[in-house]
Amino acid sequence: MIIPKKSLGQNFLNDKNIANKIVNSINITDNNIIEIGPGLGILTEKILNERPKELIIIEKDFKLYNKLLHKFDRNKITIINDDALIYDFSKIKNFKLISNLPYNISSKFLLKTLKLNKNLTEIVCMIQSELADKFNYKKEKMNKYKFISKYCGEYKILFNVSSNVFYPKPKVSSKIVKFILNKQSINNKKLDYFIKIFFINKRKKIKSNKNIINLLNDKIINERYEDLKYDEILDIYEKFNFTIS
Repeated sequence: MIIPKKSLGQNFLNDKNIANKIVNSINITDNNIIEIGPGLGILTEKILNERPKELIIIEKDFKLYNKLLHKFDRNKITIINDDALIYDFSKIKNFKLISNLPYNISSKFLLKTLKLNKNLTEIVCMIQSELADKFNYKKEKMNKYKFISKYCGEYKILFNVSSNVFYPKPKVSSKIVKFILNKQSINNKKLDYFIKIFFINKRKKIKSNKNIINLLNDKIINERYEDLKYDEILDIYEKFNFTIS
């Protein structure tokens, strides 16, 4: 019996109905699919039933990796033992990503993969409800998650997921979300650096940020960044002179 590891944020999905709803939310047939953190492979089975053109699954836990090697026909699937946070996504192109993301890496992982539009076209994943709401640029005030999700693509919250469908049962609720990535050219280093230096302190006025003070106009200089609209932040970003090598 596989015991979930808290250190890896493992909560195994054990509800086939939820797995079906996830695969039904994205077109899998004849498409390239990569699954992150397959766990016991319940979602993987449903993906295979939809006949993807190619399927890659990445599992960090070596015991689970070995279990998956014995469970699936390796003529139909590529099984990789690796950390998704350091996996080289430049190896793939035109892939759709599906995942029941471990809670302890979900925000960091998404902030990385949303910029990989040369490699990924869509992302459907299960994340904690609080994080799902942070990415929702259609509601409430701006933050770094909302800015990057709107800049990099289209975002939708698809449906809620009860904690009862996991083993062990997590203390937080979850949501299935979908990102459709834009095809625009993204300067990853510039975007990362801008996010780091712009969204520093939401309670301070923007004019206190010495990194961007020369890019501000009189209309917004006394605003807090969380009170700006997306287009106003985008305008600052486009004027931002990125010179860090």
